[in-house]
Amino acid sequence: MKYFCTLFDKNYLIKGLSMIKSLINNCKELKVYVLCIDHDTKLILDKLEIDKIHTILLKDIEDKELITAKSNRTRTEYCWTLASSFTWYVMKKFDEIDLITYLDADLLFYSKVEPIFEEISNASIAIIEHRFAIPFKELEVNGRFCVEWNSFKRNNEGLRCLNKWRRQCLDWCYYKLENDKMGDQKYLDKWPKEYSSCHIIQNEGAGIAPWNYSKYKIALKSNEIRINESKLIFYHFHQFQIISEKKFFRVGKTYSKVEKEPQIIYKIYEQEILDSLKQIRLIEPNFEAGIGLSKNTFLKRKIHKLLPKKVKKYIRKFL
Repeated sequence: MKYFCTLFDKNYLIKGLSMIKSLINNCKELKVYVLCIDHDTKLILDKLEIDKIHTILLKDIEDKELITAKSNRTRTEYCWTLASSFTWYVMKKFDEIDLITYLDADLLFYSKVEPIFEEISNASIAIIEHRFAIPFKELEVNGRFCVEWNSFKRNNEGLRCLNKWRRQCLDWCYYKLENDKMGDQKYLDKWPKEYSSCHIIQNEGAGIAPWNYSKYKIALKSNEIRINESKLIFYHFHQFQIISEKKFFRVGKTYSKVEKEPQIIYKIYEQEILDSLKQIRLIEPNFEAGIGLSKNTFLKRKIHKLLPKKVKKYIRKFL
């Protein structure tokens, strides 16, 4: 049995459901613990009756430390804070879990996850690099590793690492680069040296994303998407937004101007998104959360058009 956890609100429900369904299709036996940031998310997921999903409401895990953190950071920053705290909560509450893996909600799985677990083997901790393509190498200042797949084993080192990360995020988790910290992810930079059994996932098919797809040869072979010679396992759909039922914002020009986004990967995701929306609307016919261009994306588009190249480069370095 493989155990995973993730978190999202109703604005990410379509993406989160798509991620979980794709994971179920590519993992034999699993349980996914979902932290529902609002009641609507839990209500819909529970009505879908997917037996591999275990939903938990935010209020059920919020203690005094989390409530204090919630009061001094943005919603996004608080969600980053929750990643480590929720992973810790699940590990402590459910004794049967021997290894827990935190996943971002905006992933999609394209093939079996077993090769990743075979690679992790008996490691206490497993993390994955951004593996930035050369044009985006400067972004590594914000973190060498990506909090998209983090695994922790139930042993002294795994729990020690997870608890320390939780404590660090409770203390400081903000959307800025400060004193060698950035959100929840730059803490991971020190793990390979700090923990002797920290494994860095090497499989080329894991963790493909806008910041690295341009460095790989991506092709369809025997109905399987290949990243160089490896099967695509999962892709991280950073920036992706559902504008309408027939239109999507895939990725910003920062990435696509270096190389156009991989059509075969995005086409599959878009269909999965539409299928999930249809499934949700069987429960909630008027569901519209997460559909429409966000103010953040609109602002980024304006910045890209109006600001000089040097200024945009400086902004990207820190945001």
